[in-house]
Amino acid sequence: MNPQNLFRYVYHLLKDDYGETTAIYINLIVGVVAVAILAFVTDYVVRRVLIAISHRLAPKTKSNFDDLLIKNKTPQNLAHIVPVLLIEQTTPYLFADFPNFQHSFLIAIDIFIVILVIKVIRSILNSLRDFLKTLNAFKDKPIDSYIQVFMIFVWFVGIVLSFSILTGKSVLTFVTTLGALSAVILLIFRDTILGFVASIQVAVNDMVRIGDWITMEKYGADGDVVEINLATVKVQNFDKTITTIPTYALISDSFKNWRGMNDSGGRRIKRAIIIKAPSIHYLSDEKIEELKSIQLISDYLENRQQDIIKFNQEREIDKSLLVNGRNMTNIGVFRKYVESYLENHPAINKDMTIMSRQMPQTPQGIPLEIYAFSKDKVWKNYEYIMGDIFDHLLAALPYFDLEMYELGVGS
Repeated sequence: MNPQNLFRYVYHLLKDDYGETTAIYINLIVGVVAVAILAFVTDYVVRRVLIAISHRLAPKTKSNFDDLLIKNKTPQNLAHIVPVLLIEQTTPYLFADFPNFQHSFLIAIDIFIVILVIKVIRSILNSLRDFLKTLNAFKDKPIDSYIQVFMIFVWFVGIVLSFSILTGKSVLTFVTTLGALSAVILLIFRDTILGFVASIQVAVNDMVRIGDWITMEKYGADGDVVEINLATVKVQNFDKTITTIPTYALISDSFKNWRGMNDSGGRRIKRAIIIKAPSIHYLSDEKIEELKSIQLISDYLENRQQDIIKFNQEREIDKSLLVNGRNMTNIGVFRKYVESYLENHPAINKDMTIMSRQMPQTPQGIPLEIYAFSKDKVWKNYEYIMGDIFDHLLAALPYFDLEMYELGVGS
């Protein structure tokens, strides 16, 4: 049967009894309902078939890319195109008596097909994104940024095609018009363009990876990078809050990336004990003999004492006053004790710098800084190791007749 006669069957059946106009409208209603039902059934059948084929083929392949296509609903999106094409093919027969409406309806269908194709491409790109994230080589790369760039391009092409279909103008004409409005477009998409450029620079220069611990005080960020996309970088702070930073801020502002510490052999300990200046003094022979009981510095004290005695005797130094000649001080010996303690501590990396140094004096006293590297870089364990070291050193101060500065306590 001729398709034209099939779609006008109701019209021929009713025109003699109800008149031509009424028959035309009833024929249209019946045709629309019939095509809608046919499109719905076609969509359901095609969708079920594609999903069944996908689920049957996916387990047989080594890659999980096809599983991700199913997860991102690529078969369903493809299935939706078939009934829309069916509607497009039947529209000239369905609206044969309404040529103006037919033209507008066909334009709407063409635009809808463009949107469906974009959805299919988006689901494929999302599947590609998820697949690349499963590969070790891409786990720490800003894959989201690259996918978003592709999607922006796809949407741009889709919008151009849609306006071309809607206006009846060629794509070239529309692109030329956009060129004239480039300044406005650049203003509208300023953040997107900056984000795109920043994403490229971040990736090329390897400034930030997903999983890096970064600190950016300006934005209150101090935690692990969990996502890098075209517009923003998401940082999960250590209190489990999320800070969102503009991507271009990574190249325009200063931030600290702790990756170097994670890749190194230890995590730095750099903290000072402030010693009260009046508690610093020369050590008498009696006090030196007492301190020789401390095993970590007994050999040092013995050798150092012999060197000093020899030096003073050779120069006939008057030792009735301790200030004359060479002497040992309690802070100097304590500094040596700190260094020996760190060198013998099992949690300190011996292949990295170990140092106890005296810093410039302050109104509060003399800072004695401990500089070393913990083998364990896990935050909780690191804090425990550092606390254990300073617990010991603070408790050791009285043995050297040293006092720690405390605001409002003593002189």
